[in-house]
Amino acid sequence: MKQLLLAVYCFSFVTMSSIQISSSGEKQSRENAENIIVYGSDTCHFCVDTKQFLKDKKVTFVYYDVDVNEEKLKEMLFKLRKAKIATSNLSLPVIDKDGEIFTNSEPFEEFLNKILE
Repeated sequence: MKQLLLAVYCFSFVTMSSIQISSSGEKQSRENAENIIVYGSDTCHFCVDTKQFLKDKKVTFVYYDVDVNEEKLKEMLFKLRKAKIATSNLSLPVIDKDGEIFTNSEPFEEFLNKILE
């Protein structure tokens, strides 16, 4: 009986760890999900527009508001430094797409299209 419970627990853990909730609230397998992280602020119009653009294009992404999530702010800054991107004059949002880090650039439409490339 203990072995059966242990097997069920292990199976449940593995199954739950392979599921992610997308920005639209739908469950998706991590294998099928885009690996896009958007670091931004809910008070930043470029961040709000970026989130809406990705939702409209039905692109799965994870969003972190760095104004309220200090851990994710530190994570974002670490990734920027590692990518040798200056943090002194930072422009939000910051995108991590499969490990490629880039920030908002002008024109804004080019920045949005870069996310989809």
